[in-house]
Amino acid sequence: MQALLLERPQSFRFIDVPEPGAPGPGEALVRVLAVGICGTDYGGYLGKMPFFSYPRIPGHELGVEVVAVGAGVTAVRPGDRCCVEPYINCQACPACVRGLTNCCERHQTLGVHRDGGLQPLVTVPARKLHPSPRLTAEQNALVETLAIGCHAIDRSALQAGETVLVIGAGPIGLSAVEFAKVAGARVIVMDMAPARLEFVRAAMGVADTVLATGTPADEEAVFRLTHGRMAEVVVDATGSAASMGAALAFCSFGGRLVYVGITQGAVTFPHAPVMHRRELTILASRNALSRDFPRIIGLIEAGTIDTRPWITHRLPFADVPGAFPDLVAPNAGVIKAVVAMPG
Repeated sequence: MQALLLERPQSFRFIDVPEPGAPGPGEALVRVLAVGICGTDYGGYLGKMPFFSYPRIPGHELGVEVVAVGAGVTAVRPGDRCCVEPYINCQACPACVRGLTNCCERHQTLGVHRDGGLQPLVTVPARKLHPSPRLTAEQNALVETLAIGCHAIDRSALQAGETVLVIGAGPIGLSAVEFAKVAGARVIVMDMAPARLEFVRAAMGVADTVLATGTPADEEAVFRLTHGRMAEVVVDATGSAASMGAALAFCSFGGRLVYVGITQGAVTFPHAPVMHRRELTILASRNALSRDFPRIIGLIEAGTIDTRPWITHRLPFADVPGAFPDLVAPNAGVIKAVVAMPG
């Protein structure tokens, strides 16, 4: 069967790989139907993702159908449509034992540390499949993106009535917006791209937006929108070290800052006048937890989260190598691209 290999940054090629054999105990063989492309994939393509290893078959946002299951598997069966929790954890390290499976000490993400879903068939631990027969393949492929924002908002302990500022209106920032709305918070979104701010106003119903300039005008805008209080919660989804360092200025006294974006650079910020004086809490948010996936499936099924506006670009599997340079272009207008795998 044919798979798409990212040999090194900016170098894709199709390769032939053997079809997987029968799944072992606790495993499931799945047919990949749809693959979402996210910031991790773009970072891997550009050589800017610190955890990405090469050569690698990417693809971790997956909508799949179960083909076969191994011994002991009862939660899913052949024919089930599922989303995939792509975080493969060891189940034995101290983090896993404490329930922190998202930051397993031996963690491997499909499509990042081990080969992922840009191939027709994949074998995965059956415990990482979450059945969702009412969701389309594309909707299943979006569940993992939403899970990142779900976990980030959970980390923030956001309360109804609080104000949250989401910096960065890419897919991860938008997923945080969704769960901030579910929490009953007031949402402000900041981004450098006017088109993305127009998207959150028109498609997500967020009235308060700030066009980022990287100047004190940004802080002044948030000050005005919050009547001087600033935001109880700030979620930085940019992956920019400069933005992450500046994000503390938008926090209220006693506020919480969540870094969900990833940077390879050093993040620096003033301690005494901002962090210490305001007694801020800084949190990292990595991946998501298993419990987030069925919750998100239920919210999509109930219509609480509408995924339809998210997908702005669709492309067939064969077109991925040629399309990637355009998808990563700053003016491409991509919110979410989804790959349709060959049937």
